[in-house]
Amino acid sequence: MPEFAFYEQRKFRVGFLLALAMLVFARTPHGNSAAGTIATDAPQSSTPTHADILRGDYGRYRANNDLLFYDLDIRVDPEKKFISGRNTIRFKMLRDDTRIQLDLYDNLKVDEIVFTNPKLTVQPLPPSSPKTRLAVNSPLKYERDSGAVFIDFPETLKAGRTYSIDFYYSGTPQTIGRFGGFTFGKDPVGRPWVFTACEGEGASIWWPNKDQWKDEVESMKISVEIPNNLTDVSNGKFIGKTDLHDGYTRWDWLVQYPINNYDVSLNIGNYAHFADRLGDLSLDFYALPEDLEKAKKQFAQARGMLEAYQHYFGEYPFKKDGYKLIQVPYAGMEHQSAVAYGNHFANGYLERDWTGVGISSRFDFIIIHESGHEWFGNSITAADRSDMWIHEGWTTYLECLYVEYTYGKADGLKYTNALKAKVRNQQPIIAPRGVNATPPQDMYFKGALFINTLRSVLNDDKKWWVLLHEFYQHFKYQTIMTEDVVAYFNQKTGMKLTPIFDQYLRHTALPVLELKFGEGTVSYRWQADEPKFAMPVQVGTKDHWEIIQPTTEWRSMKTELKREEFEVATDLYYVEVRKLVAEYRVGTERSTKPHEATRNAD
Repeated sequence: MPEFAFYEQRKFRVGFLLALAMLVFARTPHGNSAAGTIATDAPQSSTPTHADILRGDYGRYRANNDLLFYDLDIRVDPEKKFISGRNTIRFKMLRDDTRIQLDLYDNLKVDEIVFTNPKLTVQPLPPSSPKTRLAVNSPLKYERDSGAVFIDFPETLKAGRTYSIDFYYSGTPQTIGRFGGFTFGKDPVGRPWVFTACEGEGASIWWPNKDQWKDEVESMKISVEIPNNLTDVSNGKFIGKTDLHDGYTRWDWLVQYPINNYDVSLNIGNYAHFADRLGDLSLDFYALPEDLEKAKKQFAQARGMLEAYQHYFGEYPFKKDGYKLIQVPYAGMEHQSAVAYGNHFANGYLERDWTGVGISSRFDFIIIHESGHEWFGNSITAADRSDMWIHEGWTTYLECLYVEYTYGKADGLKYTNALKAKVRNQQPIIAPRGVNATPPQDMYFKGALFINTLRSVLNDDKKWWVLLHEFYQHFKYQTIMTEDVVAYFNQKTGMKLTPIFDQYLRHTALPVLELKFGEGTVSYRWQADEPKFAMPVQVGTKDHWEIIQPTTEWRSMKTELKREEFEVATDLYYVEVRKLVAEYRVGTERSTKPHEATRNAD
C-alpha cells in the first residue's frame, strides 16, 4: 500500500507502543504475530490495551491449530446496510486442546457456531463420562472478549486431525479508518457502491476469521449474495453466478493460493467489465460505466508493470486466479488478485508528482505500487505486523525497479534518491511484536533506500538480480519475519550483514561516515548504534570511486584529494557524511572539531 502521512493512516489504528519498544526491538524470536498498518510517526507513550494484546499475540489458542480453508458465504443488503453469513473454517490441530481463538468485531452478532465434520470426532466416551460427546451439527459454546471469540469444544481436539466449524454471524459492520473498513456507499450517480478496505482495522471488522498474519489458509471460496442489478468482484477466479430467485444473485470466487485475511475483499457496484491477456495470464478490469473509456486507457499500464516485475522476480504469483484491477472510491489497496484502484485515472499519485523529480508523473503510481504487493505483501507476507517493511519497503523498492526497467538505471536511481525527502528517522522501522503495534511510515521510504544500499554493498548487479529472484522464489506463498530475510541474505552473499540490517531496521539514526583529513591522508569510521557495524562504501570522486571498508574504529588511507574534493557515493548508500576539521588542543587533551555534517549529499 502506498503513503504515508495521510494515505497510510488508513491502514492501522494508532497504537505504537513506545513503552515496549526497547524490550521488543532486541530481537524478539520469530513466533508471535500481529496485524495492522500505519499511523503517525509521533512517539507515543501508550501501553498496549487488552484488545491490542488479544489482536496481536499469537498465543496458545491461535498457535494450537493451522488454518486450511475458509468458505465465506455472505449476503449484503445495501438498502438496510446489513450483512449476514457463514464462514466455514477448516483447520488442523497442532496440539491437543479444547479451545481455539477466532476474531469478530464486538458490534457484529454471533448467531451460532456449529461443529460440522462428521468424520473427525474423537473416540466415543464411556457412558459414565460426564462430558458431552462432540456431535455433528452440535452448537459450540464460546466466549467473546474485546474482538476475540474463544470457541470451546466439549472434548479434546487431537493433534494431527482436521476439524471444521460453521461460524454464523450478522449485523452492520463499522465504517471506520481512512478507507472505511466496510463501507455502504453510493457512486457518483447514486447507485450502491459497497467495498472493503480493512488492513489496519482488521478483517474481523466484517467477517469471522483468525485475524492475524502468521497463519494463512491454503485456499478459500468467497460467495457474495447481492441484489440482481449489481456486480461483486472478489479475490480469486470467477467460477460463476447463480440467480437465487429472490431478487439476489450469488457471485462465487475461488482463491487457489494462500491468502492473508486483510486481502479478502468484496467490491459491489454497477461495474462494467473488460479483459485482456498477457500471454496465458488473464487480465480483468472493472470500472463504473461512466469511467469505462478512461479506465481502458489508464489500465493499459498494467501490462508494462507485470512485465517489469516478472522480469525481476518471476511469473505473476497468482496465475490461476488471474490479475484484476477494480475501480474504488479511495486511493487503492493491494487485495490479492483483485487490486483496488482509485487514482483518478491519472498519472502520478492523486494527480501530483509523487517524488517531485519529474519521474512519477510518467506513470500511474497506484497501479505500480499496489500491484507490486502481489509479490511482496500477498505472495510473501510478514508473519507479524511489526515487520511490515517486508510489505512496504520491498514494494516501494519495486517502484524503483519499475522505473529502472522502464526508463533506465539513471532514472531509477534518481527516483530512489528522491525518497530521502520523505524519511523522518523518528522511530525504528520494526515495531514491537505481538501487540498489534503500528510501524512508522519510514518502512516505505527508508526501507526502499536500505534495500538500494544493500545492492551497493553487494556491488555486483549480476549477482544482485540473481539474489532478488532467488530470494522471492524461496519465500513465495510463505509468511516470514525479518530474521528470515537476514539469514537468507547472509547465507547467499557469504557476508555478515546482520549489523547492517539491524542498524537500518531496529534503530532510528542513519549510520554516519566520519571523515578526518590530514596531510595526504583521510581517516574514516562509522558512527552507528550497532557496535559491530561494518559496511563498505565508495569514496573519492564521481569519475573515480574506490571502495573502503570502514568499521566503528578509525582507519586511514592515503589520498591526494582535498577535503572539499573528497566525496562519498551517497546516491548509492543511504548514509550521512560528517567531515571533521584537523585536530586542535583543549588544555592538554586532543580533540576533533566537527565540521557541519554533509547529509545525503549527491
